[in-house]
Amino acid sequence: MNKSDKYRNYALVNEMLETSGIIRDFRVSGMEKPVEQAKKLKKVLFTGEGSSRIFPSKNAMALALRRGGSIHMVTEGSYQAKEYKLDDFVVFASSNSGQTKETISLIDQLANAGHQNLYAVTANYETPLEKLSNMSFVLNCGKEDAVAATKSVVEQALVYVKFVSECADRKIDDELSPLADAVAQALETDVPKEMVDAMISAPTVYFAGRNDGVAEELTLKTNEIVRKKSDFLEGTYLLHGIEEVMHKDDVIILIDPFKQELEQIRKTLGEGVGVKIFAISSQKTIFDGIQIPYTGPLASFVHLCAGWNLLVEAGLSLGIDLDHPVRARKVGNEYKSE
Repeated sequence: MNKSDKYRNYALVNEMLETSGIIRDFRVSGMEKPVEQAKKLKKVLFTGEGSSRIFPSKNAMALALRRGGSIHMVTEGSYQAKEYKLDDFVVFASSNSGQTKETISLIDQLANAGHQNLYAVTANYETPLEKLSNMSFVLNCGKEDAVAATKSVVEQALVYVKFVSECADRKIDDELSPLADAVAQALETDVPKEMVDAMISAPTVYFAGRNDGVAEELTLKTNEIVRKKSDFLEGTYLLHGIEEVMHKDDVIILIDPFKQELEQIRKTLGEGVGVKIFAISSQKTIFDGIQIPYTGPLASFVHLCAGWNLLVEAGLSLGIDLDHPVRARKVGNEYKSE
């Protein structure tokens, strides 16, 4: 996608294309307190719902595990987290609107119990979430007009990357400019026509990859943008029985696949089922798809944006209004004060 007439009338596309600038200009202050408490307590929960949790939380956890350290980090949806004993956890709650019902319910419960380490990540001031939290990080990305969250998801994720990096006494400042360049390239690269055609004709779109939030978030965005049934296959789940229900017209999008399993995937699913298989990867694979520049530990952001590019092309090919889903809402389950 690009800024030509075909795309520029859609807020969704414009907001996606703003992402590289948001990365390049990213700054956040006030991280000292949560980092200090996380180093002290050694336990962190990332919570929220939908896009405010999937990529920001899981990307941060995967990054933290790869870099090592002694802080235990978990993520959970807010209602399930209400069932947990979180007295000695640092809790990050992310909600773009600051109005998400489930998240407010959890933070309200913890605040009323006297919890002192509640941190909000939101795009709006003076929200219920901000008022209940001990401290807030308000995004700079600006209002999103499209229903599907995009640029806000990336900035939420950067806040968490900043947090987990500083917990490991690392800085990310030098990584932002090359990451912004790679994201811009991923968003504007040409998507192979056969990849788009396979997606628009598929009954079900499967995204397979690591549990770092990328494939799972693209699964959700496929529902919102392309209006297709989709499923997230974690790790090598696609080799463990799901072929029994796959159809030859389905499509699998591999995100940064494990190279040692590529031949088995081709044999079991490509030849055995007849399903069409593509890859989004910084490495050349045996499958066609989108090859992206390698950007090291933050490559997940580039994979995500390349996936957005694919979804936009598929949505436009289907004649879909990218900004206005029929049923999906900007705030999925909005808090209503009594």
